[in-house]
Amino acid sequence: MSYKKLGTTLSSAALLAAVFFSSPMQAQTDSLTTVQAVNPASAEVVSLNEAVRYALQHKAEARKARLDIQNAEYKITEARSNALPQIAVNGSLTYNAILQKSALPGDFIGAPGTVVLVPFGQKWGSNVAAGLNQQLFNQQVFIGLKAAKSTREFYQINAELTNEQLIERVASAYYQVFVQQQQLETIDASLANTRKIKNVIQSLFDNGLAKKIDLDRMNVNLTNLETSKQQLINAVQLQQNALKFYMGMPIETPIRLVREDFEPREILADRTLDTAQLTEIRLLNKRKELLTYNKKAEEAAYYPSLSLTANYGFIGTGSKFPIFTTKEQGTYWSDFSAIGLNLNIPVFSGFRIKSRVQQAQIELDKLDEDIRDANLSLNLQYQNARTQIENNLIAIENQQQNVQLAENVLNDTRSNYQYGLASLTDLLDAETALINARNNYSNSVLQLKLAEVQLWKANGTIESKFK
Repeated sequence: MSYKKLGTTLSSAALLAAVFFSSPMQAQTDSLTTVQAVNPASAEVVSLNEAVRYALQHKAEARKARLDIQNAEYKITEARSNALPQIAVNGSLTYNAILQKSALPGDFIGAPGTVVLVPFGQKWGSNVAAGLNQQLFNQQVFIGLKAAKSTREFYQINAELTNEQLIERVASAYYQVFVQQQQLETIDASLANTRKIKNVIQSLFDNGLAKKIDLDRMNVNLTNLETSKQQLINAVQLQQNALKFYMGMPIETPIRLVREDFEPREILADRTLDTAQLTEIRLLNKRKELLTYNKKAEEAAYYPSLSLTANYGFIGTGSKFPIFTTKEQGTYWSDFSAIGLNLNIPVFSGFRIKSRVQQAQIELDKLDEDIRDANLSLNLQYQNARTQIENNLIAIENQQQNVQLAENVLNDTRSNYQYGLASLTDLLDAETALINARNNYSNSVLQLKLAEVQLWKANGTIESKFK
């Protein structure tokens, strides 16, 4: 080998060394540039707590749940109105265009043996009256009032459940954004390093020190990485849009997330779960209470009911328009009034009431099955979340070691490739292994975080975690 060629080879080796040892810092810089492009500095910084708080204030489900609570107050007022006096004022005005005639014996007018048609009534008739109806005893009314108060509590518990479900969706979407961003940072760092290696191989090829197939393989690998990067940029944006949708935030609002929220941590959880105080069970129990009132309301149809009625009014008749006219003008006014008690005693309804009571009982029996199944489901979710947390903590520890190992392998392979002791295939395989190791680590952290959310949801503490 000539001194000139030897010098060229040494220069190429030095260039490769410079690339390999400077690439990590440059890769981090390029990765930071990509992340800043996805999350511009002008974007609003949103922590997980802030995202949850924003969603509870602005998301449609949470706002509708609060409206349901307000609506329950009106339902209570409506039920209470049935126990209060019902007062109504009615009026009517009638013009009898043709008065009805009645046939009378002629004896009344001194014409025995004849029949005379005599009109009765007046051309104009009007009346105005005020009526009162007061329930004195009606079992259905009293039960309805109790059921209305339980309805308020039902919607309050339902609002709690809505908030828990909303927090679960927001937190899961928040963590999904992070894992996409970390995968983007990983591919971006690999892409920056691959570009530099490609440039070096291009230089070596131009000087006759590298094969064209190596250059072609680097170009293929570079194209694949650029395609993956663009797909991940798109995935991050789509995931951010999903998060903003779950938050009820305008989609066009740029946001940046807080990295510390994605840090893995050890979680302690009890072996058993007390489901009695969980929101889902409380809601089902409150629904059972409402169905119990519904059954009692059907049974109340067996009871008698008693009500008081009273009315007072005026009636006016005459040959002229009766409004604003007096007796001297041909209109005669008189008042009237009546007070009464209405008693209704059910005797036989053709088994209709019994059938309705039995239907109400079947609804209760079905709900008991739902409660039993919900208890099993909640325990299943809790135990699965515990198992996933334990397994993912082990997986994270293993993946951390695997990432370190992959980095060491890549560094050694780079050094060997520099001196011709390793092939390009070995270098590309080591690079791919590091990408996979980092992505596996990110996915393990994601699964841990998702399991953590499911654990909070299952044991009923998810809302308290964000207060």
